[in-house]
Amino acid sequence: MLKHLAIVQIDDECSGATTLPGSSTLSASAVAMRRLGGKSVVEWLVRRVSDALKVEGVIVVLPDSPDYLWVADLVPLDVPVHFSAKADPLGRLADAVTEYPCESMVRVSPENPLCDPTLIDRLLITAERNSGCDYIGHCLADGSPAYNSTIGLFGEWFRTASLIKAERESKAQADRYQVGRSMLAYPEIFNLKLLPVPGSLNREDVRLSITQDEDWENLLAILEAVGADQLEWQEVIQLIDHQPNLRNRMAVLNQATVSL
Repeated sequence: MLKHLAIVQIDDECSGATTLPGSSTLSASAVAMRRLGGKSVVEWLVRRVSDALKVEGVIVVLPDSPDYLWVADLVPLDVPVHFSAKADPLGRLADAVTEYPCESMVRVSPENPLCDPTLIDRLLITAERNSGCDYIGHCLADGSPAYNSTIGLFGEWFRTASLIKAERESKAQADRYQVGRSMLAYPEIFNLKLLPVPGSLNREDVRLSITQDEDWENLLAILEAVGADQLEWQEVIQLIDHQPNLRNRMAVLNQATVSL
C-alpha cells in the first residue's frame, strides 16, 4: 500500500471554480486536452505532480463515460487511469482509492495546471507530522480554503479512510460535487488543518486557475516569459509583479468573480 498517492481528477461535474457571466467557460476536460509546454495539460500536470518528493505514485481518475475517452488517450502510458461509474465526483474519488489502496492522497485538477510540487510536499510533510488529521489544505488570510481560490497553485490532502467515511455519510449535493467540502463543512466530525498560504500569494491580483479563455491566454504568456522547465511559483509571482497590465487584469477578473 502506498503512503501518499497523487490523484489528478478530471471531472466536469466537480464544482468550486466560479466563472464570469459572458465569459468563454472552459470545462475541466477541455482544459486537460489543451497543449502546454509541448504536452497536453493532463500530461503536464501528471509530470508536475510527480516532481513532489513525497508523492509515491500518480493516477488519473475519470468518469466512466465515452466523453472522457479522448482525455484518457492523452494520459502517459506509465500512469494508471481509473474510470469510475459512481454517480458523483466524491463517489468517483472514493472509488479510485478503493481500487488503488493508499494511506492518503493528494487531489489536484486540470484547472490548476501550475499546482506546485513544493506546496504538495508541504501538505505531505504536515500530514506526517500530524497523524490525527483527516484533511489538510491551504487557507487565505480570511480563513477561507485556498484550493477553490483563483490562485491556482494548490492541491488538497485527504486521509483515505476519512475520505471513504465522508463519501459514505455525505448526503448534501454540495458536498458530493465539491469534494473538499465533504470534510471542510464538518469540523465537528473531521480533524482539519489549514496552512496559511505564503505571504506573497495572499493577494487579490494573482489568478492562475484556468476557467475561461482569458485565463488560458494569460498562462501561455507567463510560460513564454518564464519558461516551462522547472517552473516554480516564486518565478511566476515575480513575473506578475513586473507586469502591471497583467496584474491589474487579473485583479479585475478576480473582483468580478467575487462580485457574482
